[in-house]
Amino acid sequence: MALYEHIFIVRPDVSPAQMESLLEETKALIEEKGGKTGKIEYWGLRNLSYRINKSRKGHYGLIDIDAEADVINELERLQRLSEDVIRHMTLRVEAHTEEPSAILTKKDDRRGRRERN
Repeated sequence: MALYEHIFIVRPDVSPAQMESLLEETKALIEEKGGKTGKIEYWGLRNLSYRINKSRKGHYGLIDIDAEADVINELERLQRLSEDVIRHMTLRVEAHTEEPSAILTKKDDRRGRRERN
C-alpha cells in the first residue's frame, strides 16, 4: 500500500460540525475499502487564494491515508460528485509525519504571541 495526503476544501456555508462529519465519513469510506487513516486535521474556515465557485473562503481538511490506488480513485470520484467539496488534492508521500501540519503549527504560534502581549 502507498502513503497519501488528501486535502480538500468544502463550501463556506457548511457548518464546522458538518465538516467534522464529512471527515468522519471520508475516514469510514477509506477503512471500508481496506485502507488505513493516520492523522485527521480540520484547519477551520480559511481564506482562499482566489475565488472558487464564487466563494472567497472554505473549510479545509487533511487526512493521511495508507491505501491502494483504487481506494484513492474511489475517494476522488466521490468528492468530485459531492456538491459540498469545491476542491480536493491527493499527494503521494514517502512517509507520514506524526507532528501537526505546518498550518496548525502556524496557528498555534499566533495564539502564543497574542497571549504574551
